[in-house]
Amino acid sequence: MKRKWSDMSFIAANDNSGFFSTVQCSQSSVMINCSQPNAKSLYDALENIFDLNAIRPVVSLKTATNVTVSITLYGILGVVRKAGVNGLPVFYMVKKWKIEYLSWDPVQCGTTWISLPREQLWMPDIVINEFMDEDRSPKIPYVYVNSSGYVSDSRPVRVVSSCNLDIYTFPFDIQNCSLTFNSYTHVGDCTCCICVDYLEPAFPLHLSLSMQIVMRRRPTVYVVNLLIPSCFLITVDLLSSLLPVENVDRSSFKMTLILGYTVFLLIMNDLLPITGNRIPLINVFFSSCLALMVASVLETVFITSILFNSSRFSKVPQWVRRFVLHYLAYLVFPDLTTVANEEVTDQAKILDSCKKKGFQSEDCAVEELKKLGRDLIAIRAQVEEHLAGNEVAEEWSQIGNVIDRLLFGLYLLFLIFSFIIIAAVWVHWHSH
Repeated sequence: MKRKWSDMSFIAANDNSGFFSTVQCSQSSVMINCSQPNAKSLYDALENIFDLNAIRPVVSLKTATNVTVSITLYGILGVVRKAGVNGLPVFYMVKKWKIEYLSWDPVQCGTTWISLPREQLWMPDIVINEFMDEDRSPKIPYVYVNSSGYVSDSRPVRVVSSCNLDIYTFPFDIQNCSLTFNSYTHVGDCTCCICVDYLEPAFPLHLSLSMQIVMRRRPTVYVVNLLIPSCFLITVDLLSSLLPVENVDRSSFKMTLILGYTVFLLIMNDLLPITGNRIPLINVFFSSCLALMVASVLETVFITSILFNSSRFSKVPQWVRRFVLHYLAYLVFPDLTTVANEEVTDQAKILDSCKKKGFQSEDCAVEELKKLGRDLIAIRAQVEEHLAGNEVAEEWSQIGNVIDRLLFGLYLLFLIFSFIIIAAVWVHWHSH
């Protein structure tokens, strides 16, 4: 990961002229004479310059000092998960400015550049406002000075900066963090030119200069370690609803899945974000999955109780029978309801046809006899069920089956909806 920002001009001046300006120096430089063309002679000639390291290197204090900062972002080490969300960007920063009263003849002094100790020259106090820790960047003790008086201060910078993260779409989130450069000693205006392909080439700023760092998380590890195992466990819990309650202890199987899912979330808790402006969508997904598992266990306990204790229950209330066996049953068993309705409709049509013809046709008489036979068989079956005391139990069993099938459908719809949402967020992340 590498981005380069160049030509960011910070101009240091006194309080009257302002911190930031675009005025270039027009004063003539003072030529330094070297006794011999070697580094020692040049260093001895610069001793008078070292005594002026406490003041800004200008001939007149009304003249602004143009400080150019070039930044190359090499990478982001990570995110510190503390009370404040902090990023760890690492970049290479180069600051350049001119000492007006310094210049020498490269031929006379024998060199164009010389490295000098940092503490012997004036340094611009450009700081990063978002810095949250002590500066642990590598210490570079030297700076380079050329024969025209320009100073080049190059060093790597490791920044522990504050950055508010929007983790709602974690792990498919894209963060935008800013680094603000300014000075506590000087105030005023600034003008900068940032050479980045996706930014405007030049724009005015005031008092400070902000650099935006866009970070995009790599979601593969979270998808493999969090989403896929969670989807597997939810799918197993969904398919366990197809187990027959009469022959298999479905509740024990579901409780084992809940315990396994809870342990899974505890183990993978370190991968989830703990701070942010909003609750991540993935946390809502996990909570919903756990809630559905618990609801599935409660539903299994209810159905098991109905199937094994329905003979001791009272008669099904009329509103429960109407709501569950008519409306909900039509949603979960539409084929059976349709067949029953069609059978009743066909019988009614036969009766109407026979009544219109006055039973004058032999076919109508045969059909009527067949219908009477079927009715007698149905009446006999109902009487037998009534005598056996299974009518109430049968109704409760039907209610349990309807509720079981309804929860299975809701479970399936939730999984499909969740997969669609995750896929849509992932596609949106890849498109950006």
